[in-house]
Amino acid sequence: MSHQESRLQTWCQTWLLTQDAISSYKEILQVYWETATGLVNACCDGLEPWQIVGLTCSSTLLAVWLHSFLFQPESLTSRIKKQFFKLLRRMPFVGAIIQKKIDEALNDVTSSLSFLKDEKDYIKALPEQGMSQPEVLQKMKEYSSKGDVRWEDGKVSGTVYSGEKKLTRLLVQVYEEFAWSNPLHPDIFPGLRKMEAEVVRIACTLFHGGPNSCGAMTSGGTESILMACKAYRDLAYERGIKHPEMLVPVSAHAAFDKAAHYFGMKMIHIPLTKTMEVDVQAMRRAISKNTAMLVCSAPQFPHGIMDPIEEVAELAVKYKIPFHVDACLGGFLIVFMEKAGFPLKHPFDFRVKGVTSISADTHKYGYAPKGSSVVLYSDKKYRSYQFFVAPDWQGGIYASPSVAGSRPGGIIAACWATLMHVGESGYVEATKRIIKTARFLESELRKIDSIFIFGKPEVSVLSIGSDTFDIYRLSNLLAAKGWNLNVLQFPPSIHLCITQLHTKAGVAEQFLKDVKDSIEDIMKDLNAKTTGMGAIYGMAQSIPDRSLVAEISLAYLDGLYSTEVPGGEKHMNGSPGHC
Repeated sequence: MSHQESRLQTWCQTWLLTQDAISSYKEILQVYWETATGLVNACCDGLEPWQIVGLTCSSTLLAVWLHSFLFQPESLTSRIKKQFFKLLRRMPFVGAIIQKKIDEALNDVTSSLSFLKDEKDYIKALPEQGMSQPEVLQKMKEYSSKGDVRWEDGKVSGTVYSGEKKLTRLLVQVYEEFAWSNPLHPDIFPGLRKMEAEVVRIACTLFHGGPNSCGAMTSGGTESILMACKAYRDLAYERGIKHPEMLVPVSAHAAFDKAAHYFGMKMIHIPLTKTMEVDVQAMRRAISKNTAMLVCSAPQFPHGIMDPIEEVAELAVKYKIPFHVDACLGGFLIVFMEKAGFPLKHPFDFRVKGVTSISADTHKYGYAPKGSSVVLYSDKKYRSYQFFVAPDWQGGIYASPSVAGSRPGGIIAACWATLMHVGESGYVEATKRIIKTARFLESELRKIDSIFIFGKPEVSVLSIGSDTFDIYRLSNLLAAKGWNLNVLQFPPSIHLCITQLHTKAGVAEQFLKDVKDSIEDIMKDLNAKTTGMGAIYGMAQSIPDRSLVAEISLAYLDGLYSTEVPGGEKHMNGSPGHC
């Protein structure tokens, strides 16, 4: 027998065996089918047709409800927890105790709001006759001088990143020139359009974007993050993902939670390592067919730590998932750190394969006035999902690049002017001063035994904790000395975000002295009770029902819009004789 005949015989035998296997498989399926249909028929035996139809409809509705209940943006565990605490609060005895504690906390919050104190009147209606310009300016001066915190002295964390008077004068003149401009009408304000395009292109260049990189200006970091999330949600929908999920480190900005809430995405929080970086392995395990985007921070807000962007980018490439790097806080520092003599350990921008978008605030270390940020993409195909177009509106075709329609052209022009005025050399010098100050403070703070610095911060944020005493007591004592620091939770900590104001002569040294003096006072009585906002934060972390914390936070937000005078005094326009 030839080789060819042998192969043919083998093939025939294989084919016959395959046919036998298929026949056996069909017989097995037939048995299962008959068994299943027999069980169904037995269940329906004796039922009338209308009953069968009713059972079919009700079971279908039940299945639909069960699917919608299980597959929601908010996890099942979170919803069960909320429902449990809601029922608990409805119990007569327990509910009364909880409500009493809430009322006490609300009173504490209200009484601790410094911006509600010592207010003697509020304007509640338009003046019958308009004020003269000198009167308006005088009134404005009165409002601008309110408050106990003097940011000019460098005693605030972040908040004001430059404050230089020469730059302020320039920005006032620029805003005057573009006060009435609006990028919604590029045909009327073509120069403004050019400015915005140039700001975006400059940012793309700084973050090493390629020729197809692009972006848009927004009103701030939150909107930049929202836009990236919206873009990736819509991209996920196009890819057939019905329930998009974002994988976000627990240290990432809360704007991602806001985006998930606004856009109906499911938030998957990824834990951190002991060094406060996102746990890459935990992120890998969380990836599923519904994952719409991965997120890292450069650096993250609470502890100033750079996430392992290269490692997460490898996951993004492997699983073909968009990857957003949030550089809102320190973006306009990290791009200059190498030239300032403080190179970062790892790359963070579009040079890393897999990074598809970056958010960075020009109104922070870009030193532009508040209300400006950029969201950047590695390719125009991603930005297209950010845009909104309503082609059938009666008022014409409506198209906008971001959340807002009309936008203040003066802010865009002032941002452009800031970039032009400061220039690369100015940014490098400012970065050098800030990082040098941050490294000095970190070195000195690490020498104090009773406190520690979280992780290994590389940029401008230093987060302080303590295993010896309640760290919120240190926050309170520093506040009494005029310092306004950020109070953090999970774990309890406070942080200082270093800006140009802290690089002024004597500011860093004064901070260290005040920290040491405050700790010396604390160590005299380690068991002393924490008061004020520190006590509220400490209490808030211990409450398992987070809806109670949200309720207290709502009271704070209500307070921002309060026009009630403490103590029930009369308001301006609240009694005859006031205009």
